[in-house]
Amino acid sequence: MALSTQQSNDDDQYVLLAKLDNVRHVSTILKAIHFKEIATLFASPMGLKVTVEDAKCVQANAFIQESIFHHYIIKEEQVNFKINLTVLLECLTIFGSSAVPGVSTSLKMCYAGYGCPLLLILEEDGVLTDCSIKTLEPDEVLDFNFLSTNVINKIIMKSECLKEAFSELDMTSDVLQILLSPDPPYFRLSTFGNSGSTHSDFPKDSDMVESFQCTQTQTNRYKISLLKPSVKALTLSARVSIRIDNRGFLSLQYMIKNEDGQVCFVEYYCSPDEDVDEAEH
Repeated sequence: MALSTQQSNDDDQYVLLAKLDNVRHVSTILKAIHFKEIATLFASPMGLKVTVEDAKCVQANAFIQESIFHHYIIKEEQVNFKINLTVLLECLTIFGSSAVPGVSTSLKMCYAGYGCPLLLILEEDGVLTDCSIKTLEPDEVLDFNFLSTNVINKIIMKSECLKEAFSELDMTSDVLQILLSPDPPYFRLSTFGNSGSTHSDFPKDSDMVESFQCTQTQTNRYKISLLKPSVKALTLSARVSIRIDNRGFLSLQYMIKNEDGQVCFVEYYCSPDEDVDEAEH
């Protein structure tokens, strides 16, 4: 009894405390945005948002709702810090990430406030491991100013057909061109690689397309190197929402279900490629 009282008293010192029965619910989502070493973690009463950015052109956000945790307490409106995502993932998968039936790793995550480390206590089959990861001063994250009111075209589709299309992309092409239109070909992905141009078309009445809201024809190009990391999230997801705003900025929102049927989201923002070589047209 003394021990549990002691433990709850210790817990009072934390501004953020989260517990989870199966650490894979978090590690899987974080792996989907792990294309840079440093991430910024934002915690709010809604849950956690983890942000990774590259070259001011691409941003990935993983949203892990408060409901995913079986215990979640935050004592401030928002807590944020930078953390080494590579180290965090190594700690979360310290017991290995293989899915042994009936065996899961539980997680307790604690943070005592500005300048303090993020503490992780993992337990599997009675074996406990403690990790302490130093936290860093958060930088301003990019604001892509992506507003739903400025979205011109939006498609929601089942992920499997986009997975297929992405796996067939010509990776010798520097760019992926996305055409969205109220008229045929509706949704077209094009690459311009060593072997010439290739196109993948998706009719709007395909079984794979759940929603098609296109108001005007838009053609934009995005660097394939920037989109490549989002394939990890695509692979895990069941549905994807593709939105493009009036500036040509792209939002890819992936809906990912864990084994308990709970839903998390990963969103990628990507700026359009400005140096379009007109000679290719």
